[in-house]
Amino acid sequence: MATFPSAPVKPDPIASISSDIVDAPVDHLFRQQSGRLVAALTRMLGPQHLEIAEDSVQDALLQAVRLWPYQSIPANPAGWLWQVARSRALDRLRRNTILRDKVMPRLTTEQDLEASDIPLPETLREDELRDDSLRLVFTCCQPMLDQEDQIALTLKTVCGLGTGEIARALLVSEPAIAKRLVRARQRLRDARPPFEVPRGEALTGRLQIVLQVLYLLFNEGYNASGGEQLIRRELCQEAIRLCRLVVEHPATNLSAVHGLLALMLFQASRFDARLDACDDILPLSEQDRGRWDGAMIQEALYHCATACAAGFQDEYTLQAAIAGCHCVAPSDEETAWPTILTLYDRLLGLEPTPVVALNRVVAFARVHGAQAGLIELERIPNAKRLETYYLYHVIRADLLCRTGRPDRAVAACQRALDLTDVPSEQRFLTRRLEAVSGSSDPFKKNCPAPVLAEIARPS
Repeated sequence: MATFPSAPVKPDPIASISSDIVDAPVDHLFRQQSGRLVAALTRMLGPQHLEIAEDSVQDALLQAVRLWPYQSIPANPAGWLWQVARSRALDRLRRNTILRDKVMPRLTTEQDLEASDIPLPETLREDELRDDSLRLVFTCCQPMLDQEDQIALTLKTVCGLGTGEIARALLVSEPAIAKRLVRARQRLRDARPPFEVPRGEALTGRLQIVLQVLYLLFNEGYNASGGEQLIRRELCQEAIRLCRLVVEHPATNLSAVHGLLALMLFQASRFDARLDACDDILPLSEQDRGRWDGAMIQEALYHCATACAAGFQDEYTLQAAIAGCHCVAPSDEETAWPTILTLYDRLLGLEPTPVVALNRVVAFARVHGAQAGLIELERIPNAKRLETYYLYHVIRADLLCRTGRPDRAVAACQRALDLTDVPSEQRFLTRRLEAVSGSSDPFKKNCPAPVLAEIARPS
């Protein structure tokens, strides 16, 4: 079995932008342009040269970080980045050809020499960038790669996430992510796959991985697994942008894609209401619904209706329908909880995971009462997998408090507090813990539900 050596971690230019030198709009520009430029270079050089494309774009981003704070941002920053990345790619290809000719002549192939002579265009059209991004998504989701490698490579190459961000999103260590990336790039280099959107039966399996990647990307932005900020809008915006690319392509204009896009739009519509003036969490029941984005909800309703017209055949459509029930309800009390519970029953049949079962408990308790909800919580199969999931303990504390067991509710709330290091979540749980310890009713209003009321990280 082939082994893949650990590679030194390269500096992450996007992580370097968090200083006061470069502002948030440039951070978003870098994240968006990173994937687009890698995609354009990959189309021209071939997937076997993906690493050259990535390294060249990273050089361009690092140069921008060094120069822009002192020379001002160019009038056309995307064009500036393309010119630098293009130049670096040509330099690398020339050096590689010289190395093969002089040092390793036996490794030289006609195809490699042809690739190194590809003339890169001075400029790129927007339609080319859009199509290249979609091709790169499917190229990263090659069947020859392990599923974990597909996801890691797509999040790194197309979405511009750093290895640390990917590690948090996938709940694994950073060295493991670095090893996956090395392995995936080597296999692409050996296989030389076509740079295209697949067709027919080949599309079905690859599309499922693509949707999972976009779901994870949005999830990490909507409820960040680490750092000071609970919401990272640029990651959610990138996930929505890529999902729109997928849904607009004739071959991938399918119900599951519409369902995922609807789910993202429903969730993103509530960004401005999720946090208060101090950046503390506001549960769904306490949010000012007048601050929800009506235009985004309307767009989500269109995609949700399109997905539902084909029947509830996939988990994304069901999740979108549940999120839609929340977004169209005039208030928390007027939410169609029986409908939501029915949808969760169907979702649990498609995706019988502990996290889905946990979400169903929230709806079950709203329909049948807290005591019935607590019994249902204890019946979740494989509930031990939820022991390290802080929202499991939040929901349990809610139900215990509602059924007159404040001492046990305090212990559950303390356990939840121990399991998160996100400051906004810690402040939220501290307030809950102080309130229940003081014998008041901190759970008078509904606590945040994990997946659809508040989208959750997969278990």
